[in-house]
Amino acid sequence: MKDFLEELEWRGMLHSKIDGIEEKLNAGKIAAYIGFDPTAPSLTIGNYVQIMLLKLFQLSGHQPIVLMGGATGRIGDPSGKDKERELKTTDELDDNLAHQTAQFKRLLDFEGGDNPAIMVNNLDFYRNMNVLDFLRDVGKTLTVNYMLQKDSVQNRLEAGISFTEFSYQLLQGYDFQCLYKQYGCILQMGGSDQWGNITAGTEFIRRNLSEKAYAITTPLLTKADGTKFGKSTAGNIWIDPKMTSPYKFYQFWINADDADIPKFTRYFTLHSKEEIESREREFAADPRELKRLLAEELTKRIHGEEAYQSVLKVSELLFGRNADRDMLLSLSAEELETVSSEIPSFQVTKALFATGVNISDLLADHTQILASKGEVRRAIQGNAISVNKDKINSHEALIPIESLLHGKYLMVENGKKNKYILVVE
Repeated sequence: MKDFLEELEWRGMLHSKIDGIEEKLNAGKIAAYIGFDPTAPSLTIGNYVQIMLLKLFQLSGHQPIVLMGGATGRIGDPSGKDKERELKTTDELDDNLAHQTAQFKRLLDFEGGDNPAIMVNNLDFYRNMNVLDFLRDVGKTLTVNYMLQKDSVQNRLEAGISFTEFSYQLLQGYDFQCLYKQYGCILQMGGSDQWGNITAGTEFIRRNLSEKAYAITTPLLTKADGTKFGKSTAGNIWIDPKMTSPYKFYQFWINADDADIPKFTRYFTLHSKEEIESREREFAADPRELKRLLAEELTKRIHGEEAYQSVLKVSELLFGRNADRDMLLSLSAEELETVSSEIPSFQVTKALFATGVNISDLLADHTQILASKGEVRRAIQGNAISVNKDKINSHEALIPIESLLHGKYLMVENGKKNKYILVVE
């Protein structure tokens, strides 16, 4: 059994803990949980910090519990928020929860060994509880004075906080108590911004069960420029391939700041300390290779080998010097759709190709690839224009409908650097 705390410390993933957890971890297998509110249609790589915490916990021989917030997601956690959260509909939350549950099933081991992960929905704790039961059994546990001291509440007092969000820590505290009773779960983990909610749970267990429970938190992960981890200039990086393509996911890591790679590698790789340090020494002068290795590992783990190979094909077409017609023709419709989102693209109608479209008309009139037919003619004379990797030798050339890849796509190049995709519908 690996030393879990030692693992977190060398990775830089340990922020705070309640004393005594060391002895519990060293004494044998224990259960720990992290809660996830299904307020988005997919998990993000921001969530993946906590998923890695559960993964490392499981690899250390302990039992992870994923607590899905079927109930707390209906309330809204004020932690880290400067204003009231917009509540989702019940149908939205149910759909999100089902989708995220399926994602977790791929990211943690729910079947293997003697410490399979457990999935719990906290709506089960409250489904048959009426408001009077809640006020007597849950609301009586903590004083308002205690609740007001939490940073998540203090930071909102001036702007205002509803009773709904104020009560969130009661729900999270009671969640911990329920998991303690049902699964013997003595540890809750999360980001450092969750410390107040987590310790509310240890207080529930102390007051109501006369037992001791524990907490471990990770530092909030930020990028070298000080911005929050998990977003790109285009927005969230989702784990769902339909929301963030595997190619964009891969490129997020490739385009990361060199200064972030040591931290990202320690947070997200499953390699050992010795392997990581050896790799960093080997590629000290080439941070691009460190980024490539991390991007490869995470793309394969999140999206699978087939998606990773697809990423390589798209990357080769966009950036490789040796991409040829055979390589282009090997791309699937999905891969060409990814290409169309990465380079300039133009929408044209399929009727245009019914009897073949003149190359000059196509590039100057129906798209803005070139400004005029004169420019098209000069580019062709300079041997610069190719369609689907075939050189165009005449400004009178016709492009037939049979040229459309998967009946929809056409790739046009003007010289070595200017690539375009025509999406034909």
